[in-house]
Amino acid sequence: MADYGEYTIDELMCATLAAQFKDGDEVCNGMASFIPVAAIMLALRTHAPELVWLAGAAGVDPRPDRVPASTLEAPLWRDSVMYLEQYGDFWHYAQSGRHLHTFCVGAAQLDQYGNANNSVIGDDYHRPKVRLPGTAGLADMGALGKNLLYWNTNHNPRSLVEKVDFVSCPGYLGGGDERDKLGLTGGPKLVVTNLAVLDFAPDSKRMRLRSVHPGVTVEQVQEATGFELLVPSSVEETPKPTAEQVRLLREVIDPDGMCKREAGVK
Repeated sequence: MADYGEYTIDELMCATLAAQFKDGDEVCNGMASFIPVAAIMLALRTHAPELVWLAGAAGVDPRPDRVPASTLEAPLWRDSVMYLEQYGDFWHYAQSGRHLHTFCVGAAQLDQYGNANNSVIGDDYHRPKVRLPGTAGLADMGALGKNLLYWNTNHNPRSLVEKVDFVSCPGYLGGGDERDKLGLTGGPKLVVTNLAVLDFAPDSKRMRLRSVHPGVTVEQVQEATGFELLVPSSVEETPKPTAEQVRLLREVIDPDGMCKREAGVK
């Protein structure tokens, strides 16, 4: 008989993200988003069966049998109850302010105020050291009042930086009330990495350590971060996934191990 008491880091991240969703939430995933897709599917099969999922900005309430090899192609939304034309209808809903309140997103760089970079690495935009994939709508989501949930499978000082090289998506800009002064609502709410869970302090909007994963210390998280984190006097341990969550992820949701590939789990 299989033992589901043990878990891998991708399963912990999936369970942690899944816990953020509740019935009635309207959630959208982006491209190359295996862990968020698995987390959404896990929430739907457990505590949030009435979660509304717009898969890949195209398929409303899909029911894929498993996480497919791409999170932005037809196999993900083939059995949806409704399809949205991505470049027209989707943005009508996204811009209305009444729909799609939560967006799961990754970023090559994320800074201490939740500003994200998926554009270029280097000081010169036109001659960068590395040209990244681009925003793919991320800039819009950061300015349209969405709650942004970030995930990062490789928490290190190059991905969590003091200041991003280019602002592809506005977070809390320079902190404090800068975002509010521009009339921007929403913004980054949570960051789930392979080491910890982080959020943003209400006043300063600086990134704050919420919990460390089992077996990880506060010092290890700080060492892997390119700026000084806000650390409460007491830091909790991230809840482990339940045996049933692990079973669902391994046997039903992601039997092909797409999340493990994303997290580098062997």
